[in-house]
Amino acid sequence: MGEQPLLRVANRFFRRLTPRVRLAFCELPLTLTIAALVVAAPAHWPTLIQNSMFVTGAIFHGILFLACLVVPWERLPPSANLAIPLLDLVAIFFTRNGAIPAIPSLILVSLFPVIWLSASGLMPNWSLILSFAAPFIIALPPLISHQPNPGSTYISAAVIVPLMMFAVAASIRLAGSFAVLQQRRVKQRDQALRHLLTASRRSETLLKTILDTIDVGIVAVDSKGGTLLTNNQQKDFLRLLTPGEGTAEAERLIFGQDRLTPLPKEKSPVQRAVQGETFSDYLVWFGSGSEQRAISTAARSMKNDGDDDFGGAVIVFRDVTEVVEALAAKDELVANVSHEFGSPLTSILGNLDLVLHGSAELQPRTRTGLEVAERNAERLRALMDDLLSSAAAVEGIRLRPTDLAGLVENSLVSAQAQADAANVGLVAEVPAPLWADADPLRLGQALDNLVSNAIKYSPGGGLVSVRATRDRDWVRLEVEDTGMGMTQDETTRIFTRYFRTSSAREASIPGIGLGLSITKSIVERHGGSITCESEPGRGSTFTVALPVAAGSSSE
Repeated sequence: MGEQPLLRVANRFFRRLTPRVRLAFCELPLTLTIAALVVAAPAHWPTLIQNSMFVTGAIFHGILFLACLVVPWERLPPSANLAIPLLDLVAIFFTRNGAIPAIPSLILVSLFPVIWLSASGLMPNWSLILSFAAPFIIALPPLISHQPNPGSTYISAAVIVPLMMFAVAASIRLAGSFAVLQQRRVKQRDQALRHLLTASRRSETLLKTILDTIDVGIVAVDSKGGTLLTNNQQKDFLRLLTPGEGTAEAERLIFGQDRLTPLPKEKSPVQRAVQGETFSDYLVWFGSGSEQRAISTAARSMKNDGDDDFGGAVIVFRDVTEVVEALAAKDELVANVSHEFGSPLTSILGNLDLVLHGSAELQPRTRTGLEVAERNAERLRALMDDLLSSAAAVEGIRLRPTDLAGLVENSLVSAQAQADAANVGLVAEVPAPLWADADPLRLGQALDNLVSNAIKYSPGGGLVSVRATRDRDWVRLEVEDTGMGMTQDETTRIFTRYFRTSSAREASIPGIGLGLSITKSIVERHGGSITCESEPGRGSTFTVALPVAAGSSSE
């Protein structure tokens, strides 16, 4: 055992003793010293036994030791204990002066009561005075009796020994004061830590209560992916992943948006968050069969204190099954209604075309009315096409290696007539080939929407640029125009269904606000993201980020 454990054991043992036994332990060293002198005196100092002062002092020491055991000190105030060391100094006066000149150094035993007085902490000023005065008085009689030539032994006993005792007492007093100060500081720190611990426990309880009350699942992970915190709702979600266990995330029961394809481990919400990704509205399906639930997830990274290193992430899981099913039902209804409208509209437009272009005898007023009807019918068909596209966007994505450069080229070729009519230039800066894992039909639809919008919202002419870059993990496509642009608030809402900017409405630009929401849905089903940067009067830039297919080549 080390010094600190030994001290703790000794303190515990000493505190368990009764006041009488404790005083006897304190008096024991001095009593044993005097008893040893008495035992050794007949053999070494025969004259000591015959000296009445020495015998008186020795008896006095024995009485004081017995008093430690007999007197009921527990009934007396603590200061009464100091009577023993004070009387010890009186007894030392007799024993030391009775032992002169046989044992002149016996005055050093006054160190025992001096230490006792100083260490007690009681009467601090008087203990310092007595630590010098008592040894001086004890050493004074032989100094006086040997005048006018007392000798160096008696002079040092009367001067050096009292000074030494005073220094010992002062050191003990300073050490005691420092110990008391340290004890107060430790006590204050202990109280502060207790308050902090209590506040922390209250905050932890409050946080846990809040997290267990809300109806969303929350998981906090560290930089290695270890779970730091999870609430009850998330535990319920985990039971969908591992029926009967609820202890781990089983990837075989996490599916993509088609509800059938198992989600790769690296694309699971937790793994994406551990990789440092920040995302929102990432839809996955938990569980299987009739208990399968649609879960919308979002993640935000945490930074370590004092630096910008990745320190973990918080992932939120929200059950949106009812919302997804409602949207699917709505899309199905829209698709059915649009389909039912398609045949009558085709018939109307066909007959209008026959009348307008097959007869030269129409009156001008009649022709004008028919042309108005034809334009409105065309507009209605365009709206139906948008609605059908919106419904089709919920269909599954079929990924395969696709050259995005070819998709961009086809999209620009298809949009060239629209660009010429609007006096808008088209520019492409895309390296060829540019491979990625994509559904060419759906991604082509998304590109067509972006390019068509860029042309449509540049009514005064301008330039539409399509650029592409690629790094190890991502391909990024940018569609930039120099058109009317949008406000910051509008860019945050531009991907919402049926949302149209105020400038588009004021300019009477046709549309119902479905194109960009369809594009966003297609991009996210590819595991990618789309963002918009815009400024009124200076155009807009849409950026599509798509994951690169594993093993794809840029050659």
